[in-house]
Amino acid sequence: MVDEDGVRLLKELSESFGPAGFERETARIVKKNAQSYAEEISQDKLGSVIFKHQGSVQRPRVLIAGHIDEVGFVISGIDEKTGFLTFNPLGGWWDQVLLTQRVVIRTRKGDIPGVIAAKPPHLIPDEERKKPVEKKNMFIDVGVSGRKEAEEMGIRIGDPVIPWSPFSLIRDGRVAMGKGFDDRIGAFIAMQVVRRLKEEQISHPNTVFGAATVQEEVGLRGATTVAHVVDPDVAIVLEVDIAGDVPGIKPYEAPAKMGKGPSILTFDSSMIPNQLLKDFVIKTAEERGIPYQLSQVSRGGTDAGRIHLSRAGCPSIVISVPTRHIHSHVGLLSLEDTENAIILTLELVKRLDSKIVESFITI
Repeated sequence: MVDEDGVRLLKELSESFGPAGFERETARIVKKNAQSYAEEISQDKLGSVIFKHQGSVQRPRVLIAGHIDEVGFVISGIDEKTGFLTFNPLGGWWDQVLLTQRVVIRTRKGDIPGVIAAKPPHLIPDEERKKPVEKKNMFIDVGVSGRKEAEEMGIRIGDPVIPWSPFSLIRDGRVAMGKGFDDRIGAFIAMQVVRRLKEEQISHPNTVFGAATVQEEVGLRGATTVAHVVDPDVAIVLEVDIAGDVPGIKPYEAPAKMGKGPSILTFDSSMIPNQLLKDFVIKTAEERGIPYQLSQVSRGGTDAGRIHLSRAGCPSIVISVPTRHIHSHVGLLSLEDTENAIILTLELVKRLDSKIVESFITI
């Protein structure tokens, strides 16, 4: 199971402020922690952090990546009379999860709490009340009574906003609850893998590059630049999967279930994985007795969508932790699934030598 130090790090990552395009606080947490076990830390020019662990040879280069940006918002306007704030989304939000939720606005004068609100239902005609409220009709209330008061607090157009959602453990510490698991959990797994390679002095026939990428939620942007910097021969992208074990979801819509092991993505709209690499991951899991699930996501993509197209191409796979209620204020995931994703990734790193990696692209 994830140890106490790991849980503290996951809490720090989860609660950090880092919507797409504003990830610096989270990136600094990654950099600070990775310094104790990475042999080299670098970054791209978008703000992604890369941490290296040298194995017995220079090649192949194995990239293990998770993105650190979370879905959030950016202030688009301040109402002259009321001071209410309009906003645009950073990443994908379903309108119905937003109303009455608390948020934090980061301004040049400090962080300001607010709440997402809309016209009171008591004042909405019956027919209109039956329809869901759209984001365009919502606003953020920070308790002021005019534009001047909001500006005096330091608020201006372009300020970033995140959900307010403290991290906690439930079910006797087996399940984590909080925000930003998409995809701080992926970056966390990459960090734990490199940490264990160092602390347990694990031999591996390659060079490992962990990466905490930025701006995934707005177009897989950090993955593009990180892949260019690292020039990987094979990539393991670490992500959340949509947990389908909630009411109303058919098994074929989201096959993975929380607590049943990490999932191996067989298809999404951004990437069809290298099939020999996929089979290698499945075989490794079965040989080591690591529980796993096969999954598909018909809509959406991951950093692997850009990494597998980098330069002349890079065999890539996605290993995920099934997570309930992603892209909302509060998600839930299993720490046992997280631990098994760490173990599986470690096993892959221990086996990915030049002969095996070359076999993935041999025709």
